[in-house]
Amino acid sequence: MPTHFLFRDDAYLAECEAVVTAVTEKDGAVGVELDRTVFYPTGGGQPGDNGWLKVDGADLPVATAVYGETKGDVVHVLAPGTAAPPIGTRVVARLDWAPRHQRMRMHTGLHLLSVVLPYPVTGGSIGAEESRLDFDIPESGLDRDVLTEKLNALIGQDAAVTDRWITDAELEANPGLVKTMAVKPPMGSGKVRLVEIAGLDLQPCGGTHVRRTGEIGRLAVSAIEKKGKQNRRVRVVFA
Repeated sequence: MPTHFLFRDDAYLAECEAVVTAVTEKDGAVGVELDRTVFYPTGGGQPGDNGWLKVDGADLPVATAVYGETKGDVVHVLAPGTAAPPIGTRVVARLDWAPRHQRMRMHTGLHLLSVVLPYPVTGGSIGAEESRLDFDIPESGLDRDVLTEKLNALIGQDAAVTDRWITDAELEANPGLVKTMAVKPPMGSGKVRLVEIAGLDLQPCGGTHVRRTGEIGRLAVSAIEKKGKQNRRVRVVFA
């Protein structure tokens, strides 16, 4: 049975009740699958969440979350030495909220960075302290202070961040929505999730975001690195 991704319904849910549907073991790591979860699995440059599974008063530490055999399943990878609860056990899945919220802020900020730099994105990574996007830019000439000012001007608009779904066919008919060159949008299920920053940006994305850009807080472009003839890596941190 596929996992119900509660984080797509509400990225601010920090915990939920769930039932263990499967227990897996791979390369010595024990994983637990649930019928529903608030844990985001590693993907799209965003790390999997960590936290706990609460069972009968005990907190079982979850080191990370990853996709299972399909993109419809989430495996909660337990910390080494932690025994998995049996199938059918009722648990409470609870996030380590602080790093998740920081990644939500960063992820939304990277969407705005792609507005400041309207070039094809060749890669990216989202962290709780630092994040980056790689751009296909023929000639650099980028200034950190100028980019920082433009980025924070967009953040300061406090624009609403919402999402909606379109069909795979609708996305294929509007290829301009796709900014990433290296990673294709999550297609194949018949529908694609679009994230919209009101008046500023619209692109396919399966990650977690804040509700308004003002919640991001100030960011600073900390470095611009040359990673090839036409590739520039732009790093951002919380200011």
